[in-house]
Amino acid sequence: MRDYNREFETLTAGLEGRPGLLLHVCCAPCASSVLERVYPFFDVTLYYCNPNIQPREEYDRRAGELPKLLRAAGMEDVALVIADYDEAAFLAAARGSEGEPEGGARCTRCFALRLGASVSYAAAHGFSYVGTTLTVSPHKNAPLINDIGERLAAGSGVQWLPSDFKKKDGYLRSIRLCQAYGIYRQSWCGCGFSRTDP
Repeated sequence: MRDYNREFETLTAGLEGRPGLLLHVCCAPCASSVLERVYPFFDVTLYYCNPNIQPREEYDRRAGELPKLLRAAGMEDVALVIADYDEAAFLAAARGSEGEPEGGARCTRCFALRLGASVSYAAAHGFSYVGTTLTVSPHKNAPLINDIGERLAAGSGVQWLPSDFKKKDGYLRSIRLCQAYGIYRQSWCGCGFSRTDP
């Protein structure tokens, strides 16, 4: 089995300069510890593209936490791009898998939708690398996410950044950073189909 964390460390150890990285972010909590890992090596732009998040107010709330995170972390030189909210695209991608459990086919389609948009944006705007914060979550399948990202990036002119950011206590670090910075930490991924709390 591939060790995506080791691949990340090997790649970053060999970088020259700080190439451009478009980092897909699902939320500020996941971005918090991931930024600590990537910021020393890359000229980072955060790309908030999550049409799965419902309702729209929740999408906006999570987007609003990202500038707060960048200020608190002293990374105000990191650019932030907020994608247009396109719930219809997510509902179309999820059609037929609405009843799947979290981690099933609906999630795979959701990953492909968001990472596909990220690769397209990265290719259109001249980034060298594209990656995601999704692998910091212990609830997300890092090999699956990396496989989707690699396949989508192939032939795009942008290199996929391999990662398993939950390694080296990445998830625990994100919890601590959110507490220190006063960042809103949601209790579900954002998808209305997976939400179980009232």
